[in-house]
Amino acid sequence: MDILSLIKEQIIKAAGENLEFTYPPTPDLGDLSLPLFALAKKTGQNPQELATKLITKINHHRLIKKMISDIKITGAYLNFFLNCEYFSKKVIDGINQERTDYGRNRSKKKQKIMVEYSNANTHKEYHVGHLRNLFYGDAINRILSANGARTLAVSYINDFGIHVAKTLWGYLEFHKAADLENPGQALGEIYAEASQKIKENKAALEAVSQIMRGIESRQGDYYDLWEKTRRWSIKYFSDIYHELGIKFDKTYYESEVIGEGLKIVSNLTDKKILHKSEGAIIADLEKYQLAVLPIIRSDGTALYPVADLSLAAKKFKKYHLSESIYIVDVRQSLYFKQLFKILELMGYKAKMTHLAYEFVTLPSGLMSSRTGNTITYKNVREEALLKLKQEIERRHADWKNRKVEKLAESLTSATLKFELLKVSANKIITFNSTEALRFDGYTATYLEYTYARLKTLLKKAGVKNHLRADLRNLTDIREVNLVLKLSKYPETVKRAGTDYDPSAITKYLFELAQLINDYYHEIPVIKAEEEIKKARLVLLIASGQVLYNGLSLLGIEALEEI
Repeated sequence: MDILSLIKEQIIKAAGENLEFTYPPTPDLGDLSLPLFALAKKTGQNPQELATKLITKINHHRLIKKMISDIKITGAYLNFFLNCEYFSKKVIDGINQERTDYGRNRSKKKQKIMVEYSNANTHKEYHVGHLRNLFYGDAINRILSANGARTLAVSYINDFGIHVAKTLWGYLEFHKAADLENPGQALGEIYAEASQKIKENKAALEAVSQIMRGIESRQGDYYDLWEKTRRWSIKYFSDIYHELGIKFDKTYYESEVIGEGLKIVSNLTDKKILHKSEGAIIADLEKYQLAVLPIIRSDGTALYPVADLSLAAKKFKKYHLSESIYIVDVRQSLYFKQLFKILELMGYKAKMTHLAYEFVTLPSGLMSSRTGNTITYKNVREEALLKLKQEIERRHADWKNRKVEKLAESLTSATLKFELLKVSANKIITFNSTEALRFDGYTATYLEYTYARLKTLLKKAGVKNHLRADLRNLTDIREVNLVLKLSKYPETVKRAGTDYDPSAITKYLFELAQLINDYYHEIPVIKAEEEIKKARLVLLIASGQVLYNGLSLLGIEALEEI
């Protein structure tokens, strides 16, 4: 139950006005605040007079009188003080009854949404920039599902582009992946070196074009080599997803849709939606202020739109989507506007959304697979595992190696996910591995420590099953503030779904963890009088449940021991 939203709805109903609430900056000003500037301007009334009239209307509503203990006018604001006894019971009982369902809603219940992410390239390295895409897409999928949507998590792998030909050229030149333990990863190193050596090397460029034509012909030695190395890359990606607990409902490959894409291009050319130009095929979108989009090169090889048009047609036909979300970095913003316009001209009417996110950079500058200036997934994972193992061993000298390793693996995944989700998608992340692996501050480890600490306290108190308590014993202002924060979780989930913003969840969880830790330090729980102890334990059970629920929306496992 979202009790906070219910209270707002009842106030709006009593007032007879469509109102927008905010929260006061400090608790002494109230728990809910209603700015009256806009309504006063609309009605032509003085804010003070308007506030007095609204209070009279609200006080005639019996249910609100149970929910609200006081209403005060402060300038042009109407501030509401919640009935702590009523409110605490409703919030905590709701959490402990709904458990993992607390915070979930049905605001998007009629929507079928496909979330397409982790659109990686085979034959390239998997680096921290890819991780931002992967974690963002996974969190968006989970958050939309929590908002009632039927979601489909889809990965689209580019296994057929010119980058593949460059890697194969490098492989044939250097033979670096022949006997390596992880050939899928080695292909990325070959691609970076090949890209540097091919620059302004006409013979190499011609060889790459020849390899590309051989792959597209789907026969011969180049095609056979493509199939073999493609399997290496797919296995490499699969291992990464498994380590990070990422699952897809469907994976598409460019090589599987490009044939149909060429037919679509031919059909669109006949319909004059696409045009021939100097031996190439283009989409002239100048009249829509979207410039020109090349579709097929003058040498006859296909560009990205060929497969993307085919994949979109395939998705819309099979799944009857309400919305198709593409998670790709901000550099492709114009491209997706162009692609969506072509699809619109083809007659597709479903909502298409490009969720752009900014780059992940290094302190030394922008990452690039082409130059090899990257922090690879393997490198950052190994560094995190080593540091976390050392810290766990320092804290738990009596733990067995397997237990240490398992916890380090879980914390590594949690750390990477939280670090790349806590920053809004529209902001650049400068990835600093030292900062990412800190054990304090705005980090996953701080949240995990808070959750584990709660579990230890409850275990120490002997709490096993549902605990009954008189919540009227929760009278301390820190308890009231903690309950109010717990009540805001459902609206945070809804806002994160509306704004496609996982960072709203990370910020909420960090603030909740701070309140929990402050409470833990300042208020006695186990040593309190029996009835007060029970009430405080019930509050902490609810707090742990909300931490657990929020972490799960980020794809992070809540750890009971750390």
